[in-house]
Amino acid sequence: MSDLKQIGFIGLGIMGKPMAKNLIKAGFGLQVHSRSNGPVKELVELGAKETNTPSECAENMDAVITMLPDGPDSEAVILGDSGVLAGITKGAIIIDMSSIAPGISQKIAQSCEASGAEFLDAPVSGGEPGAIEGTLAIMVGGKQEVFDNSQNIFEAVGSSYVLCGDYGAGNTTKLANQIIVATNIAAVGEALVLAKKAGLEPQKVFDAIKGGLAGSNVLNAKGPMMISGNFNPGFRIKLHHKDIRNSMLTGSDLGVSLPVTSLVQQIIVSLVNEGKGELDHSAIANFVEKINDQSIS
Repeated sequence: MSDLKQIGFIGLGIMGKPMAKNLIKAGFGLQVHSRSNGPVKELVELGAKETNTPSECAENMDAVITMLPDGPDSEAVILGDSGVLAGITKGAIIIDMSSIAPGISQKIAQSCEASGAEFLDAPVSGGEPGAIEGTLAIMVGGKQEVFDNSQNIFEAVGSSYVLCGDYGAGNTTKLANQIIVATNIAAVGEALVLAKKAGLEPQKVFDAIKGGLAGSNVLNAKGPMMISGNFNPGFRIKLHHKDIRNSMLTGSDLGVSLPVTSLVQQIIVSLVNEGKGELDHSAIANFVEKINDQSIS
């Protein structure tokens, strides 16, 4: 039975803020830190304690969760001056739930071990809705005993959590997840553009195929956004750009060819260069709409 009760939480963005709220709802004591003051104040009103630096956020905590945009952010917040390691108690757990390159997770883990702290890389999938509802899928890398001791945290923010292997395995699994999601979104966009160009109503096509083999969580979540033309971000294109870049770099390091992922990467880069990086990644369909001069909505 886990005895983790006091949690530091760093990074209160689209994903981090609702995750922190769910931890408070589950009865954890929370102290928080984030670059944006608004979310911090919101959490303080719910009972969290505000801190001024990552090291202060880590002081006297059983565990510290980081939820940050990319690897350099995780390195700076955990390993940097006034970082988490500067304030954390020996034996406490750092759970980096950011989606970053597996090699960076392994580097951070080595520094944590040298400092007497435990470490898990534990990226998530499920987007903002999953973060709000507490139904995230959590992919974990690290030691079995540390994973076992952290399960009450995972239960508060997710509906599934799997130890995938040693340090970095969580983020390798997340890269596999992001490859499937990105290529699936692109395929959904192509299918709906084809249907609309043929004179069909995309909503009827969606309704017809969602119960068959083509049905998926991606289709159910992103198809309606394409049909309505609503690309308000649950997961931004620029973040998927980062994940696909890390997938390609990891593939190169391992000698693995990823031809379909490479094609989708070019689509995503094109959208980022058009200034669409802040849109939801369902807007990958915009590329297909543009080259065919055919809107889905």
